[in-house]
Amino acid sequence: MAGVRLKGVTKRFGPVVAVDAVDLEILDGEFMVLVGPSGCGKSTLLRMIAGLEEVTEGTVEIAGRVVNDVPPKNRDIAMVFQSYALYPHMTVRENLEFGLRIRRTPREEMEARVQDAAQILDIDQLLDRRPKELSGGQRQRVAVGRAIVRKPSLFLFDEPLSNLDAKLRVQMRAELSKLHKRLGTTVVYVTHDQVEAMTMGDRIAVLEAGRLQQAGAPLEVYERPANVFVAGFIGTPPMNLLEGAISDDGATLRGDGFTLPLPDAYRRLTSTKAATPVVVGIRPEDIFLKPEQARGPTAPLRLTVEIVETLGHDAIAHGRVGGELVSASLDPHFTAEPGEPVDLHVGLDAVHLFDAETALALSPPAPSGASP
Repeated sequence: MAGVRLKGVTKRFGPVVAVDAVDLEILDGEFMVLVGPSGCGKSTLLRMIAGLEEVTEGTVEIAGRVVNDVPPKNRDIAMVFQSYALYPHMTVRENLEFGLRIRRTPREEMEARVQDAAQILDIDQLLDRRPKELSGGQRQRVAVGRAIVRKPSLFLFDEPLSNLDAKLRVQMRAELSKLHKRLGTTVVYVTHDQVEAMTMGDRIAVLEAGRLQQAGAPLEVYERPANVFVAGFIGTPPMNLLEGAISDDGATLRGDGFTLPLPDAYRRLTSTKAATPVVVGIRPEDIFLKPEQARGPTAPLRLTVEIVETLGHDAIAHGRVGGELVSASLDPHFTAEPGEPVDLHVGLDAVHLFDAETALALSPPAPSGASP
């Protein structure tokens, strides 16, 4: 196994900075997810770890060794891409054996590795089939198996589930997580899907415009987003972000169509941030139909409904508070007509505040069950 350390890693394509001075340490045996929107630099960063892209500045270390000038084949890694990249004329067995044959692995050892990987991935009954005879999920298992037989110290996954349907993605997420726990090998996993990131990663690293925005345990990033971008990206539906200001007396938050008491967790800001603009962050699940549904103090919020999405487990009401778009995750039986005003309640202990100028969190709420 091997940890990975990135120090000031930068990648430029001419005048374009694709990755900008990323510092990140990935622990030995950790499942680290690089997540962000398309074009944020996450795949480029993964390719620099793999040696498929040259590092413009900074260093990449694997197992304590700087590998900037080490070719991919000598980095003891295995990579699984979005496309399955299986050889169509070969059987599953031959696809699994291919990399081992190139390395002149002894026949007995090769057969043992292939059989072991096939049993782990439940494809041992498919070894004599060709890729065209397999489903998408089975092909992805073969692609993962081809990496497993190498027994690398580091697995790199570049959006491996993007080609699968929703049900298969959920199934493969669980199987990859179980596989990691069984093998204990370091994994760096790239995805644009924040649900994948939250459910699979020991830690997640959120990137945007080539820069690392925040790294931490999934729940930590969810409950304590470092800035406005992370707050709006992590969470489904995304956090509501409303322009507002702390009142002159430091007692309330005011914005277009709302006035909220300043939550207790932010009382220390009264002397330094009074009368200054802020961004008020409220997650849809922290807006309630009744105040008793919240675990702490609440404040009223009137939403003018535009549309209600019924999802079965809840209903997402989309509308406006003043001129701002707001979403609320409500009881699954909630209904309202377009244009209908609805009186809702905000859980004050879960309100987030961000500096309107820097977009950085002012004082994130304490995690659930902890004191502010």
